[in-house]
Amino acid sequence: MLGARVVPNQITYNAAISACEKGGQWQLASKLLSLMPEAKVVPNEITYSAAISACEKGGQWQLALKLLSLMPEAKVVPNEITYSAAISACDKGGQWQMALKLLSLMPDARVVPNKITYNAAISACEKGSQWQLALKLLSLMPGARVVPNEITYNAAISACEKGGQWQLALKLLSLMPGAKVVPNEITYSAAISACEKGGQWQMALKLLSLMPDARVVPNKITYNAAISACEKGGQWQLALNLLSLMPEAKVVPNEITYNAAISACEKGGQWQMALKLLSLMPDARVVPNEITYTAAISACEKGGQWQLALKLLSLMHEAKVVPDQITYSAAISACEKGGQWQLALKLLSSMPETRVVPDQITYNAAISACEKGGQWQLALKLLSLMHEAKVVPNEITYNAAISACEKGGQWQLALNLLSLMPQLRILPDVVSYNAAMDAVSGMGVGYALFRKAFGLGMYPQFWSNSYSTINLHDMSCGAAVLAVRWWLAEVVPHLLSGPTTPKLEVITGWGKSRKEWRTTTDVQDAVFQLLQGYQFPSRIDQNNRGVITIDGRQLKSSELRRLFTPPS
Repeated sequence: MLGARVVPNQITYNAAISACEKGGQWQLASKLLSLMPEAKVVPNEITYSAAISACEKGGQWQLALKLLSLMPEAKVVPNEITYSAAISACDKGGQWQMALKLLSLMPDARVVPNKITYNAAISACEKGSQWQLALKLLSLMPGARVVPNEITYNAAISACEKGGQWQLALKLLSLMPGAKVVPNEITYSAAISACEKGGQWQMALKLLSLMPDARVVPNKITYNAAISACEKGGQWQLALNLLSLMPEAKVVPNEITYNAAISACEKGGQWQMALKLLSLMPDARVVPNEITYTAAISACEKGGQWQLALKLLSLMHEAKVVPDQITYSAAISACEKGGQWQLALKLLSSMPETRVVPDQITYNAAISACEKGGQWQLALKLLSLMHEAKVVPNEITYNAAISACEKGGQWQLALNLLSLMPQLRILPDVVSYNAAMDAVSGMGVGYALFRKAFGLGMYPQFWSNSYSTINLHDMSCGAAVLAVRWWLAEVVPHLLSGPTTPKLEVITGWGKSRKEWRTTTDVQDAVFQLLQGYQFPSRIDQNNRGVITIDGRQLKSSELRRLFTPPS
């Protein structure tokens, strides 16, 4: 322009800065603004608004606020466009407090917020997980005579989604027709995602089914949210059905889609289907990432396929996909379930080479592998390494270590670990006491331990309707034997002294009705052997094979009381 003897003016600079803003060139926009004083061209509110908007698009919220603060010195009054751009910059920069601060300054500056201003402020609250503030701003808009649009509702619904408020998200969606605002695919995607996070897979699918009637076409994000909702709800068949519908709807799945579908198969115990989906990804031109492989490895782990889990882990290196803590934890857990404690420890030792730091879950899986493999010394070694690695153990860690000691016949160490837990602010649970009682079930110290566990309310289902029936569903073999001995020694004699002899029953459960504790002997077998050993008249109820009945008429109180003798 200078060569042609044309002098740039305010309009020229504004146009140039605006062009830079639209082209994502915030540095050039800022440079042009700085050249204006030298060219003796005075910037106006349009100039600053364009420059601030350029910073907003470039993710430079600090610079946007700096420009806004310079305007009074330049005797330029900010308008609603300026504030909206600055608030939007804060929104993109995750600065929700600053966004609300700017909004609050507008009345003092006699600048009236508009739709764009409120949308940017609500979006900032959404990104900051401030759903209450987002809804507060939405409620203030009618009073400010600002009409919300679909962008406003989308941001507010998304805020509810991030805050786990699926009911409020659906309420906002239902209010849109009354406000004459038409929802779009972003609205429905946010609402479906809210249902997904709230575990409402049925509602998520209902919303998806309503979209054609509303003439809204689902997109990739919509399907991903719906498939993820099915995954969280354990509906792997529905997740796969949605995936199969995408090509017909001309929606191309991406890695998020496949990750959710594979994870759904993993949760549903469908390891073959998970691997099938993984194998289909290259044909669909979708590249698996660490989440994909981790979900597939976890599926193999749940399916008892430790060899396939390790194969997938080795394929990650070939595919240049870096495994993370979750990947290694799933692979180690697969080895644990497959009784491969050596491989589990090998994986744990290889983690530093790949710059992956083991976490609590990783150590728990490794200790559990040692427990299953009868390696109590290694289990305790890993427990001691956790402290050195500054990884905090939890009740699962100690439960596995106690069980390892029990299997190794180290009852003193098992009790020592149990006693250490409260000192480390780890509350022992029913699994902790069960494992410890398995270690000491035949000893006098076991009696005191059972009384303690019982007194702490570890077995709330123990009494079933009356004192003549006990329920052992929450117990391991060792705990169950101690419980039956205590009941026969301290409770049944009182029942026998009554006018009528009660029917005595022990509910052990049978088959799928009882939990599988990590013990080698079934609870019913252990209890039945105990009763037969003392020649007490007992039999398994033929009408309910999960119940042992005892004929109380042939029991003597004097003999029963000797069954449960406290340690001297």
